[in-house]
Amino acid sequence: MFDIGFSELMVVGVISLVVMGPERLPETLRGINLWVGRIKASLSSAKKEIEDELGMDQVREQLHNEKILRDLENTKQETEKLMTEAKTPFKES
Repeated sequence: MFDIGFSELMVVGVISLVVMGPERLPETLRGINLWVGRIKASLSSAKKEIEDELGMDQVREQLHNEKILRDLENTKQETEKLMTEAKTPFKES
């Protein structure tokens, strides 16, 4: 998402150290970290609620089951094809 390299992080760190000073910088970073954690938790909670509302687990399960059924059908068709190919030489002789 963001393409931030080490040099950009160092520039931001030096600027924030100069602006805030060494006394307030650790406290500010803890506050920022706390807010980021809260935002992540609320977004995760909202995502889970939306998935529960839409029944995403059921949709995923149904798609998985349909894939298994398609695979079984393909295997059945391949097996029938092999059986008919195997019977063909016996009919000719």
